[in-house]
Amino acid sequence: MIRPTPRAVLIFACGVPLALFWLIFEPLLWPWSLAYGLSVLVAIVADAARAFPPAALRVTTAAPDSLQIGESGTLAVTIAAAPYRQPTEFELLAEQRGHADAPATVVATLAPGHEARVAIPLVPRQRGRLAIDAVWLRWHGPLRLIQWSQRIAVDHTIDILPNVRGVHSEALQFFAREALFGVKMQQQKGEGTEYDSLREYAPGLDSRFIDWKHSARHGKLLCKEFRTERNHHVVLAFDTGYLMREPLDGMPRLDHAINSGLLLGWTSLQGGDLVGLFGFDAAPRQFQQPLRGVSSFSRLQRVTAGLEYHYEETNFTLGLAALSARLKRRALVILFTDFVDTVTAELLIEATERMARRHVVIFVTLRDAVLHGMADAAPARFEDVAKAVVAHDFLRDRTIVLERLQRLGVHCIDVPSRSLPVNLINRYLLIKQRGIL
Repeated sequence: MIRPTPRAVLIFACGVPLALFWLIFEPLLWPWSLAYGLSVLVAIVADAARAFPPAALRVTTAAPDSLQIGESGTLAVTIAAAPYRQPTEFELLAEQRGHADAPATVVATLAPGHEARVAIPLVPRQRGRLAIDAVWLRWHGPLRLIQWSQRIAVDHTIDILPNVRGVHSEALQFFAREALFGVKMQQQKGEGTEYDSLREYAPGLDSRFIDWKHSARHGKLLCKEFRTERNHHVVLAFDTGYLMREPLDGMPRLDHAINSGLLLGWTSLQGGDLVGLFGFDAAPRQFQQPLRGVSSFSRLQRVTAGLEYHYEETNFTLGLAALSARLKRRALVILFTDFVDTVTAELLIEATERMARRHVVIFVTLRDAVLHGMADAAPARFEDVAKAVVAHDFLRDRTIVLERLQRLGVHCIDVPSRSLPVNLINRYLLIKQRGIL
């Protein structure tokens, strides 16, 4: 496709007032106005003839088959070398469909005798599929009076999966000792509640574990050692209702929860526990029985990739009751959800209380930094005061709900998205160390 540039239109339009001036004040000079218009048209035709020929354009593209949510990818575009003696600047734009950032225009310069390579950024915002239909190229002639545009079909689909690579080194230190679990048999001593052996007391050991009977018999202080218990059931329960669709730090709350849940699932599988999954909103959506072994992590990742975003309001009574009916033994249930105020959280509290009577429940929510910023910001206008009051009311209701859950024996985690993986693993290890399961 070829069309004149705004520069060519402006140059041609400048001849209109000049032609009117000549017709009014000197009618005999009207051929000059016609010559001016013809000269502009000739320049446009000449610029089109000297531009990079579309027939010589050879473009190849390469895109990844999958991306993980929270990470960016690239669409690699290569423009092959062509027998054209002048450097040409190409503007490239991807034609895409899906939940991703708006495509950005990138520029590539094709030098004579060389190929040009450029990477178009792809930033997905939700799990699912991102379709790359085509790449549009646009370039100008040497005088920049015309511009060519051409559409290169790509027809490539990228799967957007949950993020399992977003584990930073500071999070790994919390389960470094657990890394060999599941790889080979190893007795982890010093934690847990399952008795293992006796050892001579040394400074730094917990004095509560001194066995006084055996110490009196042997004439020296002996301390009990315990080994870490395994085979616990860990269930990742994800709320997929409309509140979890809300974006937070560039991703929906549900994806932050899935990423942290997968990290905890991998840690639990390494530690010898069984990990399952449950997704619900207005109705139960997905359930996977707790499985053991690191090999089951890939299946866990596939199931989380199938958790869809829903617009319905979450029915906690139905969802948690369905989960309780499916669990045949005591388990650690990590509930990833969100709420707005104390009124909407009443059914949530009642359902969580029933669940906590039989199982150990970790209640996980994400703290909204924008809401805290509005409540703590110094007001400059009356509108700022009103926003601060409303934000403070929401935070107060949130605190009330979390305190009520804690009094019911539920472990609550309300932290920013960046701190969620570390805090979740800390709480999991603390529960195992204290033998609450």
